[in-house]
Amino acid sequence: MNDKELPNPEEWLSEHGDYLFQFAFVRLHNRAAAEDAVQETFLAGIKALDRYDGKTPIRYWLRGILRHKVVDYIRKASREIAVDDTESGEILDSFKFKAFGIAEQHPPDWKFNPGHAYEQKEFWEVFYSCMSKLPKATGLAFTLRELEGISTKDICKELNMKPNNVWVVLHRARTQLKSCLEENWTRN
Repeated sequence: MNDKELPNPEEWLSEHGDYLFQFAFVRLHNRAAAEDAVQETFLAGIKALDRYDGKTPIRYWLRGILRHKVVDYIRKASREIAVDDTESGEILDSFKFKAFGIAEQHPPDWKFNPGHAYEQKEFWEVFYSCMSKLPKATGLAFTLRELEGISTKDICKELNMKPNNVWVVLHRARTQLKSCLEENWTRN
């Protein structure tokens, strides 16, 4: 790509800022951290602009940079979390399991269709609110697994947890999110 075809970084904020902020905020659940990640993305994009080949739209190239910034932030934050062994034991004790870790009860079915709610802005506002109520380690584990698609093995390394503990934390996150969404999301 020659210099004439390079995208203009002065337009990035107005053209892609909201999109990138939303991407970061969904994953970080922290306005200031999301704003910082987007700002760092723009700076990294300017520094690496000579390597932009034009094969993908600039928005998705910037999103790729942002994704790495988000994962870096989560890694840094996960190192700062102290996981109390008594807390993890209490988590395990709070669930009723049969032999081999199979739950005695399955959670009840959803009362609304998350597929339809996914498209609505109001749903996301409630979702962010529910995510912010999760304990920090629980929210980070859920974000890494469900939003970033990180494997359980890698989550164990990042959060310094055992696989069984990660599964319990993820189950707890899903259960708490489901309860919060059912309580706070009004169906249209």
